[in-house]
Amino acid sequence: MRPPLLLALPLALIALPCLALSSAPVTSVMLYPGSATITRTAQVMLGATEVEIRGLPANFDPETLRVQAGPGIRIGEVVTLDAAASHALNPAEAALAERIQTLHDQHAMLEAESKSATIVKTYLERFNGGAGAPDKPSASVDPKALAGLITTLGRGASEALLKIQKLAVQMREISQKVAVLQRDLARLTSGAKDTRAVTVRVAAGQGGALTLSYQLDNAGWKPGYRAALDSAASKVDLERLATIAQNTGEDWSNVKLTLSTSRPRLSPVGAEAQPWLLSWQAPQPLIQGRVAEMMVPAPAPQMEMKASRARAAISDSLAVEIQGSFATEFEVPGRVSLASDGRAVTVSLSSQVLAVKQHLQVTPRVENFAIVMADAPRPEGVWPVGNMQLFRDGSYIGAAEWNLRDARRAEFAFGRDDLLKVQVDAVDGMTGSKGVFGGRATRNTADVFTLVNRHRTPMEVLVLESSPVATSEEIKVQATFAPKPAVDAWEQRRGVVAWNKKMAPGETTTFRVEYRIAYPKEGQLLGLR
Repeated sequence: MRPPLLLALPLALIALPCLALSSAPVTSVMLYPGSATITRTAQVMLGATEVEIRGLPANFDPETLRVQAGPGIRIGEVVTLDAAASHALNPAEAALAERIQTLHDQHAMLEAESKSATIVKTYLERFNGGAGAPDKPSASVDPKALAGLITTLGRGASEALLKIQKLAVQMREISQKVAVLQRDLARLTSGAKDTRAVTVRVAAGQGGALTLSYQLDNAGWKPGYRAALDSAASKVDLERLATIAQNTGEDWSNVKLTLSTSRPRLSPVGAEAQPWLLSWQAPQPLIQGRVAEMMVPAPAPQMEMKASRARAAISDSLAVEIQGSFATEFEVPGRVSLASDGRAVTVSLSSQVLAVKQHLQVTPRVENFAIVMADAPRPEGVWPVGNMQLFRDGSYIGAAEWNLRDARRAEFAFGRDDLLKVQVDAVDGMTGSKGVFGGRATRNTADVFTLVNRHRTPMEVLVLESSPVATSEEIKVQATFAPKPAVDAWEQRRGVVAWNKKMAPGETTTFRVEYRIAYPKEGQLLGLR
């Protein structure tokens, strides 16, 4: 019988390359806002006819599965098969769950031991004169034996009480540990327990690589920035950041990470134009008893409001930053490792130095302090809206949302300046004065803005004032400024005037603003400050 076995062994070795159980680690990740495309790479042997990859998370949509291979390898049928598992796919999640279960088991054993000690304690109490014990000891009991019995009962009761207390402390400590671990587990939990195996039929005329990619949720990135002003050198170090996190159920180890502004989770099909249908209903006579019913808003305006909200929601959700043809991608330098625990990791994408112009910006009527501003020509590239960390001369100033939009220049705010004194004083006899002339009412207001430069160097100052703007032909506004503003509509903002002033060290300058507002005496003037 041995010769056939010897012949079968070489045949098995020859057939072995036909079916390969391949390891396919995650090699690259394309990260979108709210989802990720995972790419795994497996090696295919020469002559292989099937490649089976096991241990994949079963929470990805099989329709997003895509298989590609190198030259000389043809791909045929792709089969997926799910398998139930009792443990989480993520090793850290599974380890935490196992530790929690072990602590629960220890708690249950201690609880059982405590109940046993409680039974002993209860029995001893009853035997030693507690509830249900006889009123008098039996006459046949030897006094010496009774004394020994009482001593034994007392010692046993004391030991039982101490044991119950000790067990209670141990159970409390275990409960505290379980609570901490459960919070950690809640942070890690991805819901990915079942695994998926993918079998790919191939015709491998030569060895090579086979890549497998699929979409997963519970992952994403958001842009961030860091700007540091060097006021002496008039430059800003601008750093582009990305905050990434994932809780997909599988760890990413030493992967090539690419960030994209595309949003594959959104519908790729745009909203279709629908006809705008109008209807008319003849007026109905008002019948007593139907007053309340007639006060109910008509359905047509409600439908119009809902349609408007829907269009607005679609418009907002489809707004995507675009660079090149359709989207912007950022390749994270080097390799990245990110555990599936939801922790936020910040990576640096790029940095550059911008030569800036500095000035102080103040709106006296709104704030009695100035803001340090710096601006530069708009840097190249796409800059999605994101949170910006601000530093001034090495000190942290704060954080704010940075949104370039379509601005031609990049502008940065670096916090308050305490060396520019700002004061607003009303002109006596002018502010709040009223009068009635020819059936029209008038209201006069006048203020003086006083600025004092306490810096040791000259400072460029931008002073802004929001002047009243009439939204009705019945209202007439006459504005008088001294000196005359340099800009009548600052940044195309209606009614916002601006002065540019270079103030020498110690210099004091004033700006006078006066408004005369005329309006019909009948009625009410709204919007006065």
